[in-house]
Amino acid sequence: MSKVRKCLLGCAAVAGALTIGAVPALSAETPAPASNTAASPVAASPYLYNGWGNPPKPGEVMSATGIKDFTLAFILSDGSCNPAWDGTRPLDADKAVIDEIRAGGGDVVPSIGGWAGNKLGEFCQDPQALAGAYQKVIDAHGLKAIDIDIEASEFETPAVQDRVLEALKIVKEANPGLQTVVTFPTLNTGPNDAGKRMVSRANEIGSNVDVWTQMPFNFGGSDMAADTINATEGLKEVLKSTFGYRDAEAYAHAGISSMNGKTDAGETVDQAAFQKMADYAEEKGLGRFTFWSLNRDRPCGGGGADSCSGIDQQPWEFTKIVAGFQG
Repeated sequence: MSKVRKCLLGCAAVAGALTIGAVPALSAETPAPASNTAASPVAASPYLYNGWGNPPKPGEVMSATGIKDFTLAFILSDGSCNPAWDGTRPLDADKAVIDEIRAGGGDVVPSIGGWAGNKLGEFCQDPQALAGAYQKVIDAHGLKAIDIDIEASEFETPAVQDRVLEALKIVKEANPGLQTVVTFPTLNTGPNDAGKRMVSRANEIGSNVDVWTQMPFNFGGSDMAADTINATEGLKEVLKSTFGYRDAEAYAHAGISSMNGKTDAGETVDQAAFQKMADYAEEKGLGRFTFWSLNRDRPCGGGGADSCSGIDQQPWEFTKIVAGFQG
């Protein structure tokens, strides 16, 4: 997901197992049906950050790649329990971009959170207030889905995790058909202790999250395709043991959000590795396959890390791969 998404200010997504206490006992919950995410903007929607670097025009990218949907970053707190793009721009600031995407037959998913900035989960003091902030974003754009990118202290603090999960339960109940995605850091073996706790608490609370999406990078990987697949298999096993899913159900509730090109930790996700991830995601029927970020999906020409991938490529190669994902 500066980080202003995935740690482009030099921070890394959590790279070691966190010790946030033992995972609570699991409840016996009836397995939920697998989500039909392939028909929603959740499944294949690369991250586009309109407040960062030199953002591309989505209509041009749609024409060049066949991509339809986009995840728009980032909704933050404006210093209170009130949502704003980047914490500073009003919710209608990106209306023209959203209208352009919808006019082309696509749709958008806002990403609420990220690594840097003020997080709504911390500035809203109870689940009802946080749900109200999420609802403002939903209402502003008539949304079908939201992505909660939970990282850093939001992710590492049990009370904040609970607040986010309870708020998601409230908005799911208030908005029938709304899909919810939770995006979070991972180890190369799957969720760390904080991630396992979060999934377990979601089961206990009844949050009904549609897709749990891991960010499999910044953990010192050497074979990024193999490490990503291994991490996702670990997530699948956590979802199975927590919710009682069968394999196919667990995969449908799991997702991958990679980082194209050079990661903040110096790893390399090249086109071949990313295609292997996509093939795996398609084979297993994952609920989501995406990457950070569309802004970076182009060759470097002297620009910063916010405007290119850091590897040899043609424009939009990673986006074209995501466009081929059917879930």
